[in-house]
Amino acid sequence: MQSPHDYIDQNLERFRAELLDWLRIPSISARPEYASDVRRAAEWASRSLADAGLNASVEETAGNSVVIGEWRGAGESAPTVLIYGHYDVQPAEPLELWTSPPFEPQIRDGRVYARGAVDDKGQCFLHVKAIEAHLRTRGRLPVNVVVLIEGEEEVGSGNLLPFVRDNASRLRADAVVISDTSMIAPNVPTIGASLRGLVYTEIIVDGPAHDLHSGTYGGTVMNPATALARIIATFHDDDGRVAVDGFYDAVDPDEEYRRLIRGLPFDEATYLAETGAPALAGEAGYSTLERLWLRPTLEVNGLVSGYTGEGPKTVLPSRALAKVSCRIVPNQDADTIAELLRAHVHRHVPPGVEVSVRVLQGGQPWRARFDTPLYAAAARALERAFGKAPVYAGEGGSIPIVPAFEEVLGAPVLLMGFALPGSNTHAPDEWMSLDNFDRGLHAAAALLDEIGH
Repeated sequence: MQSPHDYIDQNLERFRAELLDWLRIPSISARPEYASDVRRAAEWASRSLADAGLNASVEETAGNSVVIGEWRGAGESAPTVLIYGHYDVQPAEPLELWTSPPFEPQIRDGRVYARGAVDDKGQCFLHVKAIEAHLRTRGRLPVNVVVLIEGEEEVGSGNLLPFVRDNASRLRADAVVISDTSMIAPNVPTIGASLRGLVYTEIIVDGPAHDLHSGTYGGTVMNPATALARIIATFHDDDGRVAVDGFYDAVDPDEEYRRLIRGLPFDEATYLAETGAPALAGEAGYSTLERLWLRPTLEVNGLVSGYTGEGPKTVLPSRALAKVSCRIVPNQDADTIAELLRAHVHRHVPPGVEVSVRVLQGGQPWRARFDTPLYAAAARALERAFGKAPVYAGEGGSIPIVPAFEEVLGAPVLLMGFALPGSNTHAPDEWMSLDNFDRGLHAAAALLDEIGH
């Protein structure tokens, strides 16, 4: 009898072609003008799940739809696996920096280039095809499966948690599997050990009722742009530490994790080259990976004020705005950090302006629980696909729903990602390695067997 792995090898070209079809849909959740494309991507995902052999549906939320695929033929005594991914993607700008158009996928040098190639359509899709391989060759799966693909991950998953809570009995699982993370290096299979949480804010500084002539009024009223610059200048000390009172109170130094990090195959020169920056920087006393995974941050993500068009216009702006985010680590709480930041900003407001701090997005940090059979099963599946045992590594980014899955569903979460360093997630020329896509298919198929056993 043909095995799921034989089926994968024989259908690789079709799987890749189908993925390219999905990548052509510009499902940008952050932009309302793409709402119909976001819906189209959800319907495409639902059809793909149905074609693979699952009972598929598009479920409505207060925002973008959630796609569900279910197969429960393994019986009540078999474990249930929830596989999560997202079909929405980041905006593609700046478009001029793409070698090929972001929604016209191209294969070059063993990579598929497109927005969403690795974040997260490519990684999500390989699980769908692994399920198909089992059902087409064996007629059944070794476990019960629920696939959940959402459309708001790139804007904070604001409507997913209510959906999960409302459907907790339907989504109940013994394990949650997510492929939306990276490998530490090429040909080094990697299991996710941690995620940082997120606090994303908007700081608005208001001064005069409208823009003023900088010659007539400059030096007599407080400039909101200057006031904002003064506030931002208080965020860090000279050693790169965040200078917000109480910011580090809950941070655990976690010496065991630091020892694990020191043993990883990390090439700092390659990492620096990926950034295009002249040098690395950050909190003194910590390595690059420790800064990424163990230490919280406070960063300015955007600044807007006054006239920024071509040529001169001598105005004193009436408003200045900054987008400011914190990445937080296990034991820190997103709501607490948001309040500490708000209090810090208000303590440093100069006279003559009014300041508001709005929290736009938040998510809690997460740390893996390695003492579960799920991680042993994942290690065996990855070793089968890559020919070597996996390593454990953190992620500097956030997946907001991960801690909520463990809290609401009571199931451990496995992060089994196949992105490579430098794959340009959220940037021009995003790509996914086709070799990793192929190996990921085999790893995903093997994981179902391993959990079933």
